[in-house]
Order: sequence, then structure tokens, then C-alpha cells
Amino acid sequence: MPNHALLISVRPRFAEMIFAGTKVVELRRLRPRIGKGELVFVYVSSPVMALEGAFEVGEVVSGSPRSIWRRFNGGSGLSKREFDAYYKGKKTAFAILIHRHWRLPTPILLSELRRERSGFHPPQSYHYICSRAFSRIAGFDRELRRN
Repeated sequence: MPNHALLISVRPRFAEMIFAGTKVVELRRLRPRIGKGELVFVYVSSPVMALEGAFEVGEVVSGSPRSIWRRFNGGSGLSKREFDAYYKGKKTAFAILIHRHWRLPTPILLSELRRERSGFHPPQSYHYICSRAFSRIAGFDRELRRN
């Protein structure tokens, strides 16, 4: 397991798509420093407020919003209108390709994360974490090895 990982916050709608395998790219307005084979932990925002799983990065692609839409349109989970609103005023768009995904059998609630990691706050967009320390919470490392 890589030592470097990303923790992202996503809305419940998008988390469901990730774990169902219908969302194949995670779109971002800023390029995260993450690459192929690294992990992205998925924290699901309100009303769920829990870490629900992870995915492995296939690659990170950048381009104009128009080129990213043409390449990945249906795989983002966004309508064209939502996509255009998200990237309004931006010259560059970033797409994190989802290679493999894992859903935890039992989500790790925000209260548990805070109990295990003093000062834990879910990110507004994303932040970097040490995957080894983070993955040990509630046996997440065993789940990753199994998949």
C-alpha cells in the first residue's frame, strides 16, 4: 500500500456511483499531487458523515474543461449543466480515473474518526494523509489487502 494518499469529501449521490462502479472519474478544479496506484479515501458528506471506502488511482488527466467533458462526460456523474457550472471560469480541468474501488462493510462514522484521530476534520475538498496510519482505523488495511 502506498504511504501517500488523498482523503476526499463527496456527496452521498457521488459515493453511491463510485461504489456501484458507474462513476469512473472524480473531477477536481485543482490538481491533487497523487498518481497512478495511490489511494483515495472516500469520506461521504452530510447526512452520512462517514468514511465509506477507497479507490485506487488509474491516472490523473488534465485538459480544458471541454476536452475533459468530451472524454469522460457520462463517467463523472454530472449533467452537462452541472459540469459547466463546476468549471465556470476555469481553463483547466482534472479527472482522477478510478481504477479499483472498495466499500467498507461498516462505514467509519465521523465520531469514530475523531475518537481515533484527535483533531480530525473532514476536508472541504481534499487533503493529504498518511495512508498506513489512516488505513488501520477499524481494520481498513485488512479490507484493502482482501481486495
